[in-house]
Amino acid sequence: MFGRRRKRSEEDVESLDVTSEELAEDAEDAAGLVDEGDEEAPRVSLPPAPRPDGPWDVSEVREPGEGRVDLGGMFVPGVEGMELRVEVAGDAIVAATVVLRDSAVQLQAFAAPKKEGIWGEVRDEIATGITQQGGVVDEVEGPLGWELRAQVPVQLPDGKNGVQVVRFIGVDGPRWFLRGVISGQGAVQPETGSLLEAIFQDTVVVRGEGPMAPRDPVVLKLPNDAQMVPDGVQQEEAQGSRFAGGADRLQRGPEITEVR
Repeated sequence: MFGRRRKRSEEDVESLDVTSEELAEDAEDAAGLVDEGDEEAPRVSLPPAPRPDGPWDVSEVREPGEGRVDLGGMFVPGVEGMELRVEVAGDAIVAATVVLRDSAVQLQAFAAPKKEGIWGEVRDEIATGITQQGGVVDEVEGPLGWELRAQVPVQLPDGKNGVQVVRFIGVDGPRWFLRGVISGQGAVQPETGSLLEAIFQDTVVVRGEGPMAPRDPVVLKLPNDAQMVPDGVQQEEAQGSRFAGGADRLQRGPEITEVR
């Protein structure tokens, strides 16, 4: 069954209009051409690293729909017992969340420059945002490369303040960037997180050939056999969910769910 969740586009989806002059300036800064008064040079943007274990570009997979759910801009692996939920910003579907028992991984693909990755910059931006909210962030080298492990302030169902432990993972691909947000037990238990990591790695991104500004989200679509779930059912489920809380982008309770 499927249901839909609406999310705030200005908070959850970042779209940047970047000119060629601005990109040139960023490249110069990364090379060390910054004012001597600057305390810290910007993070260097490197070309996308090899991805021998995925995630995959659609050009690298012979049959992307085999064992995966076709969401248009993304093929998401199917796992027994999972629920697949999509999220919208405005009128566009921009993210998919795989819920597996007490864990979840949100998948979102973005356009990226042709010759450089953006995961380093995105990590800095995410870390800054969480720190400004009063959270705690550690940048560590995990199974998929550099990632952020964060304690994000949230409001608990009883109105008290708490924290939610999450992992932000990301991989740069050819002209795209795939971000994953792991929450629930998968964020704290390695054996549970490894399955969500495998789902992330086996995801296939379909960016398309058309022009897109860096950071524009790759738009998704509903599968042809999607079944809508009544809003009341989803609301009741979300109220009792451990993923519900004050951080909108990490809440469980979308409206489009496929049960396998």
